[in-house]
Amino acid sequence: MLLPKNMHLQFLLFSAAVAGLIGLFSVLLPTIVHEKIWNIYFFMLILSFLISILNAFLLKSFAENFFNILVLAMILRFIATIVFIGLAVWPGMENIILFIADFFVVFLFYLVFDIYAFLSNLRPISK
Repeated sequence: MLLPKNMHLQFLLFSAAVAGLIGLFSVLLPTIVHEKIWNIYFFMLILSFLISILNAFLLKSFAENFFNILVLAMILRFIATIVFIGLAVWPGMENIILFIADFFVVFLFYLVFDIYAFLSNLRPISK
């Protein structure tokens, strides 16, 4: 099966697959899924989508600063996740370790998708 060429459609399909996995694990193994998993999922969904839009805009405008733009995206994602975890855990959440473990798993899914999107959009250098 070929994936669609449109990156937004790929992102939508990927996000639906992650939501399906979360729903499946919530039903089959509820002890390994934190009660705030959907907050984590929607945070990562929105954050990844906004960063991909920002990357696309910046890469169109400043293609010569490719590396700087990717580093900026990584830094923004890191700061946003630290702030989200801090705000979620600060009021005294129960089962913090499970929350952070679930967050890490969802974060890795979206990180792998970003790496896939990055590698699939590379063009060979031709002179």
